[in-house]
Amino acid sequence: MGTQTRGRSGTAAKKAVVTRKSTPGRAASAYKFDAAAETMPRAEIERLQLRRLKASVKNACDNVPFHRQRMKSLGFEPGDLKQLDDLARLPFTLKSDLRDNYPFGLFARPRTEVVRLHASSGTTGKPTVVGYTAKDISTWADLMARSMACAGGRPGDVIHNAYGYGLFTGGLGAHYGAERLGATVVPMSGGSTERQIVLITDFGARVLCATPSYALAIAEVAEKEGVDLRKSKLEIGIFGAEPWSEAMRREVEARLGLKAVDIYGLSEILGPGVACECAEGQAGLHGWEDHFIFEVIDPDTGKRLKEGESGELVITTLTKEALPMIRYRTRDITRLSTERCVCGRTHVRIKRITGRNDDMLIIRGVNVYPSQIEAVLVGLPDVAPHYQLVVERKGSMDHLTVEVELVPNVVPTGELRSIVAESVRHHIKSIVGVTADVVVKEPGEIPRSMGKAVRVRDLRPKLV
Repeated sequence: MGTQTRGRSGTAAKKAVVTRKSTPGRAASAYKFDAAAETMPRAEIERLQLRRLKASVKNACDNVPFHRQRMKSLGFEPGDLKQLDDLARLPFTLKSDLRDNYPFGLFARPRTEVVRLHASSGTTGKPTVVGYTAKDISTWADLMARSMACAGGRPGDVIHNAYGYGLFTGGLGAHYGAERLGATVVPMSGGSTERQIVLITDFGARVLCATPSYALAIAEVAEKEGVDLRKSKLEIGIFGAEPWSEAMRREVEARLGLKAVDIYGLSEILGPGVACECAEGQAGLHGWEDHFIFEVIDPDTGKRLKEGESGELVITTLTKEALPMIRYRTRDITRLSTERCVCGRTHVRIKRITGRNDDMLIIRGVNVYPSQIEAVLVGLPDVAPHYQLVVERKGSMDHLTVEVELVPNVVPTGELRSIVAESVRHHIKSIVGVTADVVVKEPGEIPRSMGKAVRVRDLRPKLV
């Protein structure tokens, strides 16, 4: 897609994104910007969605007993879908439904037609298992290539992929998408951070794919080794798999010398590539509405909310064969906007994910998300962008302790620790509205993650 400056009109933006040329010599099958799909008028998007929704609901009803039984209990048949609003008549699908039907009970295709399986870690019980037909894998690669192009990637780039490979969808999702884009992939996965830095520099990577917390870990190790990645060829970071704040974005951009772009996805729906920010706007993730329907609901009542209202994101798949998902509750908190973007794309924008329902803490009656604490900490003097929240039960109340680190190269005197602790405590109280204890640790004491960062240590007694 072509280079574009902020503030162009929709027509100019459309022209800009269509005119990017593929790098000479790349394979003819490399991804090309699909103007018809990405800039179609709203009415056209909705007509396409309704047609594909009917087919997807029929696929689920015909081939998945779980969905068929629930529709039958409601007296609902796929033919009852006359308009998009009729989707609201169907019940939600939950993560627990995948666990209850472990491993293949929600598949709409026989296992012999499933060419790939991915799964969650299963650390809190049975893992959630997802499957893909060959067509699903191809669709996923297309949407990841579209997302990477939206983020500013282009054919011929060297893309350094530090997402974890294996049952986690991040690594292989980014890998296949980068290949479909026509890029050169460095399949590094997570870990071996010192070697990551060497290869980013030696191979001349233009794009870095990683979780934002691991991108910061790469920057931190590079600085310790005297390597200035701001002078490397890195220009774009495609970061996702965990909620992160605007303050974290600014920190990553400053320390790595690149443009940090948010990408969104979840295994139950597809993997990464469900939505992505554009490099031009960086103002919300373009949700690919030709393949998904996005709703926002009140997490307590399940009622649909109006555009712009904050609530829980719900996604319905339109083109998945092996695992069609109907009104899947993601637990992610966000809001939607159909306002036209400066890049010219017309797909709905999912505003930055501010947290998850299941990550929310209630401390003395105050709702607290880890990303709120992160936004407070990043940029405070002498405070490194690494933290953990420790939740304990004291008496009948939950108690929060925030563990932070000093930045490297400061003298960790008792006086400095007291000043930092008081500053952090004051800012959390004034901005988030909750009182917390603060423990100031040495540089490097907060555990680093090669994948999704562990932000909360819940030490409360488990309910039996």
